[in-house]
Amino acid sequence: MTTNSDQILIHRIMNGDTQVFAVLVDRYKDLVFTLALRMMKNREEAEEVSQDTFIKVFKSLKKFKGDSKFSTWIYRIAYNTSLDRLKSHKRKQQTVEINEFTEHQVKTIDDALNMMEVQERQQAIQDCLQLLPSEDCALLTLYYFEELSLEEISKVVNLKANNVKVKLFRSRKKLAEILRVKLEPEIIESYESTRR
Repeated sequence: MTTNSDQILIHRIMNGDTQVFAVLVDRYKDLVFTLALRMMKNREEAEEVSQDTFIKVFKSLKKFKGDSKFSTWIYRIAYNTSLDRLKSHKRKQQTVEINEFTEHQVKTIDDALNMMEVQERQQAIQDCLQLLPSEDCALLTLYYFEELSLEEISKVVNLKANNVKVKLFRSRKKLAEILRVKLEPEIIESYESTRR
């Protein structure tokens, strides 16, 4: 499942051409950093997690069997490295109360977001993502921003695909609650008045 170019690079590294590892780092550094930043919520710590991730990747490259995408394998290492760091800091994560949402409320929030300018919407989502617990933020990042499948995410977070689906649903509800609170009430009111 690993792309041919990744496999060629891995083979060269395994045969002693360690300089080629820089190409793999270049290829995946943004993906690893984005996931680490969403989980750590701190740029310096995300940079450290990224460095630790690539050190671990290099040291355990011979353990990569190629039965999943190389990117999925790297994501899993980045995810676990972030979790380990979070556990060592024993940070208190902000919790979000999940209220029961009606389909109309979720649709209203989605439609209100669609009315915002694309850039403002992306910034609003990014800001609200930072308010989620790290694991929720990571799941949403992997699914919506990195466009990993449920199967791929299940390999990253070491859960069954059905569990990932349930956790994604809960994470999305938490994000919807944050967005509901953070969005300008006028935007929602304006939208609802146009729908009547």
